[in-house]
Amino acid sequence: MSSTRDLALQRLLPVALLLVAMSSIQSGASIAQQLFPMVGASGATSIRLLLAAMLMLVIFRPWRRPLTLSAWKAITVYGVAMGMMNFLLYQALVSVPLGIAVALEFTGPLAVAVLTSRRPRDLVWIALAIAGLAVLLWPGKSLEHGIDPRGALCALGAGACWALYILFGRRAGSGSGTQSAALGITIAAVVMAPIGLIEAGTAIFSPAVLPIGLTIAVLSTALPYTLEMFALARMPTHMFGTLMSLEPAIGALSGLVFLGQQLTMLQWLAIGTVIVASMGTTLTARSAVPVEGG
Repeated sequence: MSSTRDLALQRLLPVALLLVAMSSIQSGASIAQQLFPMVGASGATSIRLLLAAMLMLVIFRPWRRPLTLSAWKAITVYGVAMGMMNFLLYQALVSVPLGIAVALEFTGPLAVAVLTSRRPRDLVWIALAIAGLAVLLWPGKSLEHGIDPRGALCALGAGACWALYILFGRRAGSGSGTQSAALGITIAAVVMAPIGLIEAGTAIFSPAVLPIGLTIAVLSTALPYTLEMFALARMPTHMFGTLMSLEPAIGALSGLVFLGQQLTMLQWLAIGTVIVASMGTTLTARSAVPVEGG
């Protein structure tokens, strides 16, 4: 009986930790919107990346191990893609509900999964994803039902950066995932922080902003990175990818709980369609591609 319980715990623990990690990322995105009136979306991106980079450098100390030139090239692209992904997602959140923004952003990993498979049956998942996106992007009579075009484009742009993040992240992390993650976040902060500083100035370092920024850095970066690395090492990759497909739904729930963002039934169904398409590509892919975003 004890061995059965231990085996069940070994199987359920990484799943629970991954769900906590995804909830943490989306909760952080919800809290980040509290900073928008104070420092704008760009300022919120900057302070999150700066504080997250400091945390990751202190925790993982990536300078202890030398890297090759090719590794540096992959990490640089990975870091820039990460920074742009965060920047564009926060720009989208100015006018697009969190769940919808994450669903649109999820086109990035979905495209990577489909394009790396190249099998006829994957056309089914493409069709499902297109149907869901068409509903989300269909113009309505007001922003209550229709989605702001600029915000939607930013979310789709974040998805394109997420695709680059995955492709170059696999190369960058082939030697040491934690070292690459820490260096990638540092590069993202160096590249993107000046934009926030130009827009918000030194206000991003004000006493009112720093505690919220630190909370976001922990919830959206340091904590989920640690939990996801632990979970991925203890579960099959296809299961990891399938569970990650739930992220748009978790984003929608976070938006509802923390921000009071109400979605229509049709929008919930569209998000569900994108999730099913993502799960389908993960479960039928030859080799699943781990994803992490936000």
